[in-house]
Amino acid sequence: MTNHEEALIRRIHREVADQYDEELELELEDREFVLCPDGQASLAEDGPDERAHRQRYFHELFRLQGELVKLQSWVVSSGHKMVVLFEGRDAAGKGGVIKRISQRLNPRVCRVAALPAPNDRERTQWYFQRYVSHLPAAGEIVLFDRSWYNRAGVERVMGFCSDDQYEEFFRSVPEFERMLVRSGIQVLKYWFSISDDEQHLRFLSRIHDPLKQWKLSPMDLESRRRWEDYTRAKEIMLERTHIAEAPWWVVQAVDKKSARLNCIHHLLQQVPYAEVDQEAVVLPQRERRADYVRMPVPQDMIVPEIY
Repeated sequence: MTNHEEALIRRIHREVADQYDEELELELEDREFVLCPDGQASLAEDGPDERAHRQRYFHELFRLQGELVKLQSWVVSSGHKMVVLFEGRDAAGKGGVIKRISQRLNPRVCRVAALPAPNDRERTQWYFQRYVSHLPAAGEIVLFDRSWYNRAGVERVMGFCSDDQYEEFFRSVPEFERMLVRSGIQVLKYWFSISDDEQHLRFLSRIHDPLKQWKLSPMDLESRRRWEDYTRAKEIMLERTHIAEAPWWVVQAVDKKSARLNCIHHLLQQVPYAEVDQEAVVLPQRERRADYVRMPVPQDMIVPEIY
């Protein structure tokens, strides 16, 4: 092997390591912050048990993400259509698992739908209408970070819908989901379950972490006060919308890492995917033309190299 080939292999290894650094950055986001006497937040120190736990977590996460890539290839090849709904209380970990599912996948195949509150026009539409445009075509997966179940949760608790609208939702949603399934869309519904104490801890973490404070809205804070109202709404929702064609699956989410692994593993078990043979990729030789001269980039267009 020549020196040039050895250098190239080292560069490739560094490139792979850089890609996995992204996962470590996401891990930093999950680390527990402690408040120092001077009022500044700092990271809690890890013991050997915690480090070993994190190593096992990463090992299994990367394995499951490899399976998700295989699932993606099968979805594209077979024309399968999937909708995955993620519901749960504020700070339950829905966004974290969605990040880990979509992280290694093609965003043209696996899309995330996180709809804002409906505008004035959307409030006058058929309730499900604004969600329909986000449903998958053949060979697509759509992950809903909250979904049409907003009506059974936040809208009910906060008084954003009438009693008649609430009851009409429960009459309509089973038929709506059965219609999706009959049309060839697989519907998976996950509820992320956390305890009262765990939500309290996560809210405090967001309050004291300047990188997470944006996640706390006035609605989130109000949801904390109305914990029991949300509990009743959730129990009614699960009871009235747990149907054979699209059942609910409850993820125990007090431990974020375990919840992610359990959810991804379960999702993979729900799809009859198989590994798709891929053609060998051959990198073509770059063409070089004698009459081409590269033009210099003006210095005032170059971003300063501060780092």
